[in-house]
Amino acid sequence: MKFSNIFSRNDTVSGNPRGTPLYLHNTLGNRIERFELPPRVRTVRMYNCGPTVYGVQHIGNLSMFVFTDVLRRTLEYDGFKVKQVINITDFGHLTSDADDGEDKMTKGLKREKMAVNMDNMAKLADRYTTIFFDDLKRLNIDTGRIEFPRASAYIPAQIAMIQTLVEKGYAYQTAHGVYFDTSRFPHYGQLGGIDLGGQKEGARVTANLEKRHPHDFVLWKSDTKLGWESPWGLGFPGWHIECSAMIRSVLGEQIDIHTGGIEHIPIHHNNEIAQSEAATGKHPFSRFWMHRAHIQIDGGKIAKSTGNVIFLSDVIAQGHHPLALRYLFLGAHYRTNSNFSWDALAASQTAFAKLLAICVHYKDLKPGVVPSAWQEKFVERINDDLDTPGALAVIWEMIKDKTLSPEDLVAGLLNFDEILGLNLASPDHAALVLAAGELKEEVALDDLTIEVRTLIEEREQSRRDRSWDKADALRDQIDALGYTLEDAKDSLRVFKK
Repeated sequence: MKFSNIFSRNDTVSGNPRGTPLYLHNTLGNRIERFELPPRVRTVRMYNCGPTVYGVQHIGNLSMFVFTDVLRRTLEYDGFKVKQVINITDFGHLTSDADDGEDKMTKGLKREKMAVNMDNMAKLADRYTTIFFDDLKRLNIDTGRIEFPRASAYIPAQIAMIQTLVEKGYAYQTAHGVYFDTSRFPHYGQLGGIDLGGQKEGARVTANLEKRHPHDFVLWKSDTKLGWESPWGLGFPGWHIECSAMIRSVLGEQIDIHTGGIEHIPIHHNNEIAQSEAATGKHPFSRFWMHRAHIQIDGGKIAKSTGNVIFLSDVIAQGHHPLALRYLFLGAHYRTNSNFSWDALAASQTAFAKLLAICVHYKDLKPGVVPSAWQEKFVERINDDLDTPGALAVIWEMIKDKTLSPEDLVAGLLNFDEILGLNLASPDHAALVLAAGELKEEVALDDLTIEVRTLIEEREQSRRDRSWDKADALRDQIDALGYTLEDAKDSLRVFKK
């Protein structure tokens, strides 16, 4: 099978022709809201909490960026322009979000037996940032359309923001650094409806007893031998101020969408809101907050410490295409906890290959027209808070529609893939091999010649007798007659070559 001149994209119908409104769940208020831009704003300003690059990102981490990619694609499909920013945290993120423990980058240096200094920290960050970018590209995320600011490149902006908070009376200095005074911000904890009064006093105070209040958080950590010079001595900014300062520098004082994992809600994102709104005096800091639920592995929490962790490289090593993993992510709603298993991934790979096979099979047909009725159903689902499982269900229903011409079916698949991002229009070689496997013509046993059926029966008996050499020889005879066999646990499939 040749795969040259794979597709001609049809642009006669694209985007959201009926203008179906987009509704998104806003964690701030815990409700579904219609997404629209404020007056005189032309571009969606979106910030996605990015990785701390002290190691390889596991599949749970990567699912976050498939979610934000689908979000950006949906916004663009609906006619919005998007400026997307994903930060790279290359210092300052302690092992506890509550300002406790060891710096994660330092932990990474020790793990790899590298001397703990700023030069090596930069080298470690470069190494794992490169791997992160490669993984994003394998998942069909266009890194060229995203800005990736590094926290270490915005030290002056972070220092300036801390100085503003100190001058306004929102921060205080201790022997260990500078802290944000949460008592000065009456709306602290509003994101996610955090009940501060219901938490034990001192629940977040461990080794550092200089905090005035249990939820105060570090803006500048000065009890360290690493970092940068500042008005408060040698040290480095806290993890939370990094994001606020980068957002302010790259996107402005107010943004439209801020995303992260659900684990960011109680501390990190509430801290961002408090320090950003206190510094700028503008409310809200972000109009929408969206959070992705966790992915488990075989029902257990992803944890490097217990070995319950899978990387994209593991997925590929096991013979699965990276976009099969993307399809698996799409099969669960982003706000629903989901489970990874190798069986589920195999099923997703089969579904992905079938979609690709349809497009490849009809690749030489003239461009069709996107079926408007199915497009309307698809957009309704995706614009209902990114209902990707529902959108996939629409696709499989459309495939069963016998009234559609092959040209229009493919036009619909390629149009919808502008959001799903399965790269159906220009698959790589590995995906084409999967598609070729799905395009094999399966033959029922009753439709085979007596000669071929007899050889198959003899082979099955040889397998039962554990006469493997004879079984292999019979397979070769069947292959010479133009048929291939696919053995499963309790079945046998026959394909015409």
